[in-house]
Amino acid sequence: MKIVTAAQMAAIEQASERAGVSTDALMETAGLAVARAAREVLSGIAGMTVVVLTGPGNNGADGLVAARHLRRWGGEVTCCLVTPRPEIDPKMDLALEYGVAVLRAADGPGLSRLGLLLGRSTLVIDAVLGTGRARPLEGAVKDAMLKLREARRVGGGPAIMALDLPTGLNADNGEADPACPSVDCTLALGFPKAGMFRFPGAAHVGRLQVLDIGLPPGLSEEQAVGLELLTPEWVSARLPERPLDSHKGTYGHALIVAGSRNYVGAACLSSQASVRTGAGLTTLASPVGVHPIAASRSVEAIHLPLPEDADGRTSPEAALVVRESARRYSALAVGCGLGWSAGTTAFVERLLCEAAPALPTLPILVDADGLNNLSQVADWPRRVTAPLVLTPHPGEMSTLTGLTVAQIQTDREAVAKKWAQRWGACVVLKGAHTVIAAPGQPVAVAPFANPGLATGGTGDVLTGVIVSLLAQGLGPYDAACCGVYLHGMAALSVTGRLGNAGLAASDLLCALPEAMRRLRDRR
Repeated sequence: MKIVTAAQMAAIEQASERAGVSTDALMETAGLAVARAAREVLSGIAGMTVVVLTGPGNNGADGLVAARHLRRWGGEVTCCLVTPRPEIDPKMDLALEYGVAVLRAADGPGLSRLGLLLGRSTLVIDAVLGTGRARPLEGAVKDAMLKLREARRVGGGPAIMALDLPTGLNADNGEADPACPSVDCTLALGFPKAGMFRFPGAAHVGRLQVLDIGLPPGLSEEQAVGLELLTPEWVSARLPERPLDSHKGTYGHALIVAGSRNYVGAACLSSQASVRTGAGLTTLASPVGVHPIAASRSVEAIHLPLPEDADGRTSPEAALVVRESARRYSALAVGCGLGWSAGTTAFVERLLCEAAPALPTLPILVDADGLNNLSQVADWPRRVTAPLVLTPHPGEMSTLTGLTVAQIQTDREAVAKKWAQRWGACVVLKGAHTVIAAPGQPVAVAPFANPGLATGGTGDVLTGVIVSLLAQGLGPYDAACCGVYLHGMAALSVTGRLGNAGLAASDLLCALPEAMRRLRDRR
């Protein structure tokens, strides 16, 4: 699903007009879709008290259409005009004809009445400003948003739905005005907007629901958009098939080089995640001192003990052990819990940058300390010739690029795209709304922002998921996108049961097969 800027959305709507679907028709379809979403949230509308906050433009007109339908279905509906509407206003005329009450809330007495009305309402629909307004809130608009925030604090207040965007959220960069409300649900019209996935604005969006507003399919202006939201349908269509006559050789052999004396858990988590995501075979290559512990914890994996240094890290000589067996494997992951030292840097360089018969075609995922070590290797983008997936968090991305974390977080999609092109690799920039970029592919954004994942080991699980999908035959971009989605879906399932504090990375392991089953059931 495309993610658009305000300018891209305007171009798509203009193209729709040229294709014979008018702006008025889009408004009617959008308003009806909003009304249906509201009715579903309330489990029926008859007798419910609904307030629709409207502004001067098309967003307000969409709100008036929704108000008309909600009134038609028996709701007690009041449209509060936060700013004046045009003198000639067919949508307002129709709303009045259906019995929608109108409150002009742009002055002092109107604002006072608005506060009382909000306190008595079941649902508020914010239809004040859409994608075309990015300047700071002021005047009556600001006052109305503050009234809405106050109503929300008193006894829980009404449910709040935003029509297209919460008022005060910048559609492009995610900046949020101090008066921008935090809503329960945002109903994106046609396509989600880029600012919904960038902080601080993303924290105001609540649950995102994208509504079909009747745009003609296949518009060139839509196809030109290079930013995509991962959807369950897209992921489901790409998950590896599981034929009845398959065997373990059907699903590939993942090799994971991970662990050190201080980070035994990283080795166990990544290898178990590979098993749980369906790799036919998983081999865990870990330092000889880690091997006995890892073997007792990850019993389904095959184990390859590696030479270690005095500090319990993989020694440079271990590269030869791995490379000599490389032909056995379908995909390689390196880095989880590896540690960072001159010796581990030498190991990574020897493993990834020196020519070997199997490695140029073996897809390789580099994560965690693998990335930190790789950053110290001279000219590594030219020397690593294998298909490559890099999975940095912002700190590791900073180490690789020299950018500050703040610079990276300001425009995560652009940063991931630029460096994916420069490195010739698939880049998975982890964090809330993880970004996936690869040369020749649209930049993908995951729909998940889950504080439950902010704990050690969850990245190791993601590594195991992606390398398992690589081993099963998915290309780097598809494996990264599907892996990120599965990981996020599993985490959502766990936090739905346990809450978003106290999740342990190992909790994700048993949730992965269930996530895959649910996605495959969509086929």
